[in-house]
Amino acid sequence: MNEGERRIVVVGYPDSALLDIACVTETLDTANLLGAQPPYATRLAGPGGRPISCSGGLSLTPHLPLEHVVGAVDTILVTGGHGHEAAARDERVVGQVRRIARDARRVASVCTGASILAATGLLDGRRATTHWAYAVRLARSRPAVRVDPAPLYIRDGRISTSAGVTAALDLTLSFVEEDHGPEAARTVARALVTYLQRPGNQAQVSMFVAAPPPEHPLVRRVTAHVTGHLGADLSAPALAREVGVSTRHLSRLFEAHLGTTPGRYVREARTEAAARLLGSTRLALPAIARRCGFGTTETLRQAFADRYACSPSAYRRSLGEAAGEPDAAMPSGAM
Repeated sequence: MNEGERRIVVVGYPDSALLDIACVTETLDTANLLGAQPPYATRLAGPGGRPISCSGGLSLTPHLPLEHVVGAVDTILVTGGHGHEAAARDERVVGQVRRIARDARRVASVCTGASILAATGLLDGRRATTHWAYAVRLARSRPAVRVDPAPLYIRDGRISTSAGVTAALDLTLSFVEEDHGPEAARTVARALVTYLQRPGNQAQVSMFVAAPPPEHPLVRRVTAHVTGHLGADLSAPALAREVGVSTRHLSRLFEAHLGTTPGRYVREARTEAAARLLGSTRLALPAIARRCGFGTTETLRQAFADRYACSPSAYRRSLGEAAGEPDAAMPSGAM
């Protein structure tokens, strides 16, 4: 390790995701090849220095044992993978991550690596994200963490968390931009043939396609009604009447099968629909609010701030406003 280099420690463990590791290391290596100064000195570290088995049957040899990482590092980044829960229960791994993070300028996780950061206590009281499929589990197991499954990545002070797999690329490009400027990040993104990083507040996966339709037929009917009639009365009593059950019974079904309430589901569906219109049309905010069932633009702004941590206007600017009229692209019943 040469003086002046940025020490980056990537933490792996048994059953890590290879892409989680590679998205980070390849991005930083590309930055080095393109002249990043000071360069990144990236090291993969694992418990005991033993080979790290990865998904897909491949194995990686760490540069050094996690226990041998000494001195201040620039960034420690914990990867995700199917072994994240076992790693989060392993105090040897958790303790070493906590120790190294204490003096790191930046602390980050990729995908389900957030489980390990949460186990260290570093995410307590902070807003954090993870792979959408594990967000509910993380929120229930770590109630002190404010889990938000929507964004691609979240930066809360010196601690960052990112969504699943390739969101690691977006997060790492944001680090390159922070360290070397936006033009350097653009150059790296072009070399990797990827987007100049997608904004962190962009939704990681649409709620309409993120998971299979609910197995329960009644819940499936209600969610289909919601997504097809966003401008209608979608209060819990109205939805209950739509399928002929009590409001209390509908709420129990939503909690059991979706892990949320009817009201929160409707608000999320409307907010995501608004995000889609902001990114694909030139419609003004009042028109978007009406189409998506928000009573006022202020209600839309508040819902947007809660989910995406920014205003609708800032979200539109970050994505780049698209030309075109919405009516030809979107079914009228959906909005």
